[in-house]
Amino acid sequence: MAKIAYFGPEGTFTEQAARGLAADGDELIPFETIPLALSAVRKGETDAACVPVENSVEGVVPATLDGLAEGDPLVAFAEGLLPVHFSVLTRPGTEEIRTVASHPHALAQVRLWVEANLPGAKPVATSSTAAAAVAVQRGDFDAAVTAPVAVRHYPLEVRATEVADVRDARTRFLLVRKPQQPLPEPTGADRTSIVAAAANRTGALAELLTELSGRGINLTRLDARPARSNFGEYRFFFDFEGHIAEPRIGDALAALRRRCRNVRFLGSHPRADGVRATIAEAAGNEDFVDAADWVAAVRRGELA
Repeated sequence: MAKIAYFGPEGTFTEQAARGLAADGDELIPFETIPLALSAVRKGETDAACVPVENSVEGVVPATLDGLAEGDPLVAFAEGLLPVHFSVLTRPGTEEIRTVASHPHALAQVRLWVEANLPGAKPVATSSTAAAAVAVQRGDFDAAVTAPVAVRHYPLEVRATEVADVRDARTRFLLVRKPQQPLPEPTGADRTSIVAAAANRTGALAELLTELSGRGINLTRLDARPARSNFGEYRFFFDFEGHIAEPRIGDALAALRRRCRNVRFLGSHPRADGVRATIAEAAGNEDFVDAADWVAAVRRGELA
């Protein structure tokens, strides 16, 4: 039985995602912030942590990117995709709704619904969707925009369900652990993630992208975050198709490491959507193996 930290408190979308990624019998332990959940893994208090990494409407989750780029290394070994449809909860007997509380990402994803259905209600940001439910329970606010699972934990009434401005909105979650354990085996539908600190000069990012495109590797996400050590310096976060066990991906990572002052491997694991990698002509793993074998033969003097 494993202990899995997650960005809590109870009743968040991250709890729902963690339940989907956990094995039977695993213990789920909520932590107040993403950094605290990641720290629990680093300290050995838990075996893994479930954290959100990106949303199809609001983009990346900065606390997760920064938390993985700094501190002792952690690697993702699984991911989950969760449809983002909210519930609106109130205290029993609430008639007038003047304030609506939730996490800023959640508020942004129901803004049009709130304007149409709760005109005049003031949005109020909280640290999580579940924290909004707790605040409503205390009487601080009138309504909370929460994950559907929240009603299992808090004695509130469901005022509305399936609330979302974008019907197919989804959030991707990562399950991360210390890097000492073996990575999942490649499946052909995998994602590899790294963060690289490129030199602050003209063309530095273009050079990194060229190492991927020149090997026919499809980039699925690119983000930049301040390095925080020096103004104007950035870290670049790359997600791309493939697995580090594949020759073409290993060759690309080696090239990126030559070009960067610092590259941190953030994991290779199966994609939650099951999309298989797009392999360009002459860029398959067998092509890289064949080319390496040819070079080795030349070095041995077996070929002219």
